[in-house]
Amino acid sequence: MNYIATLHNQVERMARGFVQMLPQLGIALIILMVTWIFAKFAVRIADRLTKHTHIREDLKQLVDTLVRLAIWIIGVVIALTVAIPSFTPASAFAGLGVGALAIGFAFQDIFENFLAGVLIMLREKMRIGDLIECEGIVGKVERITLRETHVRQLSNELTIVPNSKLFKNPVKILTDDVMRRDEIMVGVGYDCDLEEAQRLIQAAVEGLDNIVHEKPVLVVARTFGASSVDLLVQWWAPTGKTDIRLTRNSVVLAVKKALDAAGIEIPYPYVTNTFKEPLRIGRIAAAPEPERETV
Repeated sequence: MNYIATLHNQVERMARGFVQMLPQLGIALIILMVTWIFAKFAVRIADRLTKHTHIREDLKQLVDTLVRLAIWIIGVVIALTVAIPSFTPASAFAGLGVGALAIGFAFQDIFENFLAGVLIMLREKMRIGDLIECEGIVGKVERITLRETHVRQLSNELTIVPNSKLFKNPVKILTDDVMRRDEIMVGVGYDCDLEEAQRLIQAAVEGLDNIVHEKPVLVVARTFGASSVDLLVQWWAPTGKTDIRLTRNSVVLAVKKALDAAGIEIPYPYVTNTFKEPLRIGRIAAAPEPERETV
């Protein structure tokens, strides 16, 4: 048996088959190019249709992604059918079998983030531009995709968070309402008039411009501290116009200035040491020697 002749015939047969498939491959490539162009124009049309609606920005991105994904799936299936005549979608799904299960396990995180991204975009809360807090990450939502969410932290660092993390864990939406309540603790001395201290603190906070005056300022005695009576001070501030940290800074400065002007002390912690036995200062007296008996 001539192995070289057999190999030559096989290679020649494969080359002839490839040459015969070139027109089909060319048509499939043209179909993919048309798919790319059609998907691009379809996304633009979807943007124009959703531009005049009241749909949120994240939902607009979801519509664009789904339109692009659907067109590409249809285009790829048509291209494969042209390039490989024996290919059909039914045969492709039937041929996956155990391979589909293996692919599912391998890309479990990707599918999980994909579904979480769809659910995040469909729900009403956590829109683009909201200030959120999740698992120690505090920042502004800049973009939501099907796999990840871009959060610009307060330090101006961009954090890319997987959607599954935002979907599974509790998320605080700090800008969900137009106002937000904040609070601080103020300690005053035990020898001061508590009612006067409450009145001064409340007047100082109410005199600020960057709080919500429609909501009352609350000043109540909270507990007896180690060296002071602790007062709880609560107020409401707008969430969008002013940074909540700047509002708290204004409150602290105003309260400190009002208490200083009235001579009310914000005491440091006092420490009192108590000893059960009195301390002996100086040298310890030597114990007397026992008397010796003389025989």
